[in-house]
Amino acid sequence: MSDIVVKQITYIHPNREFLFQNINFTLGAGEKVSLVGNNGSGKSTLLKIMAGQLEPSGGEVICDAIPYYIPQHLGQYNHLTVAGALRVEEKIDALHAILRGEVDESYFTTLGDDWQVEERCRAALDSWELKHVELTSSMELLSGGEKTRIFLAGLDIHTPSVVLLDEPTNHLDRWSREKLYDLICRGSATVLVVSHDRTLLNLLSQTMELSRMGITVYGGNYDFCKEQKEVRVQALQERIEDKQKELRLAKKVAREAAERQQKREVRGEKQSLRKGIPRIMMNTLKNRAESCSSKLKDVHAEKIGSIATSLSENRAALPDLGQMKVNFNPSVLHEGKVLVTARDVNFGYTEGMLWERPLDFQIKSGERIALCGRNGSGKTTLLRLLLGKLEPTKGVLTRTDFKYVYLDQEYSMLRADLTVYAQAERYNVNNLPEHELKMRLNRFLFSALAWDKPCEQLSGGERMRLIFCCLMISNNTPDVFVLDEPTNNLDIQNIEIMTSTIRDYRGTVIVVSHDQRFMEEIGVERCIDLSSSSFFEILE
Repeated sequence: MSDIVVKQITYIHPNREFLFQNINFTLGAGEKVSLVGNNGSGKSTLLKIMAGQLEPSGGEVICDAIPYYIPQHLGQYNHLTVAGALRVEEKIDALHAILRGEVDESYFTTLGDDWQVEERCRAALDSWELKHVELTSSMELLSGGEKTRIFLAGLDIHTPSVVLLDEPTNHLDRWSREKLYDLICRGSATVLVVSHDRTLLNLLSQTMELSRMGITVYGGNYDFCKEQKEVRVQALQERIEDKQKELRLAKKVAREAAERQQKREVRGEKQSLRKGIPRIMMNTLKNRAESCSSKLKDVHAEKIGSIATSLSENRAALPDLGQMKVNFNPSVLHEGKVLVTARDVNFGYTEGMLWERPLDFQIKSGERIALCGRNGSGKTTLLRLLLGKLEPTKGVLTRTDFKYVYLDQEYSMLRADLTVYAQAERYNVNNLPEHELKMRLNRFLFSALAWDKPCEQLSGGERMRLIFCCLMISNNTPDVFVLDEPTNNLDIQNIEIMTSTIRDYRGTVIVVSHDQRFMEEIGVERCIDLSSSSFFEILE
């Protein structure tokens, strides 16, 4: 086990913009810690610096071991074999050369005492259900989930003392997630995890949050961190209310003081006229009164400005989530109406049928149903059948007419070539004026700086918020929300926006997700299990 020390780390973008600066923390040997923060805060960049794959603009990382790093995106390994990606190719080549009878000393030096390297690799891959993957296979031919499991198998192969994981559950099904959870909990390595998987985050004993303010350390898991932040937000809201009252009072006092001063000046001028005071003296008195009024105004203006500045700072410290409200109207379909009926349904190509047992089920209005199964079990295919985009190869699938919104992982409802504002305008079927559209965009956390941004440059969370904004602009409440891994590319803040929106929506929900907590929080009650083609209860 090893300590890892992050000391005064700063990273500046090539455009000279600071991403973060003077980051300091220490991970003790064997500690298991999560790193959370909004998209764009620099979590992945910080992990790359700690892994030695990116040079910081300043500071240093001190660690007496080489961290085992699994990045979020694995496409950079496509040119390698599985053995190459796992950094065992040279050893295996040396082993095979020795077994062929070659006696070059370099082969023995490379292999060392690791004569079982090939067996260890094979056992590790098999344990992650990668029996079909050879060490000579090209990484380019593997799915995202297979690539992730390849690198997770590397934990068994290399047994590292420091592990850095960037969104490790993104492409994993429920079985693989459970295996990873167990591996992290049982292992003795020092572990730092960037993830939006709240089940995983709650298994870790400490939470660090990266933001523009730096690193904040919470001495507990994610739920503990969330509770502490809620306490802080409540205190902020109370301070904001106090400052608002203080500001109103200060303005009232300033207004009343100005009115009193004005009355004194008028009264003094009248008295001077009655007493016949020379005009030159009256001008002097008037100048003095105006100077006094100006000083009084400055005093009150300074106080009001100070309170207003403090109020703005407190408001800026509030999380963006508190500014957003998404309220879809209830579905117009009466609850219990049969929407889809499947009888002996199957789908396949020339090589055979997708499901061992044909599907038999009904979906009724108002239900919240998950499609469950391992990766490759046909969940997305079933969604396309339900929406009429595919026809079953066998059996009969009948569906009534209903309005739906299909949110896939890439949020392809959006046109990549349009700007944020143009996308909102595309949904403006009710001819809302320009200022109203911009107000709606602001409400969904799109400031004026984002209105001309192309949709193809938006993060997953921004795309999700823009879709919800567009639906609110068009006042187009669907009868059914269809969600295909909707949380995969979202940070925690945007997962909470998604969760609260779907939870509060009154209508039918069909979801494919490996995020058990998300499904529980949106109220999923039943699942179509593609391994047994039946319903079962998810929630107790």
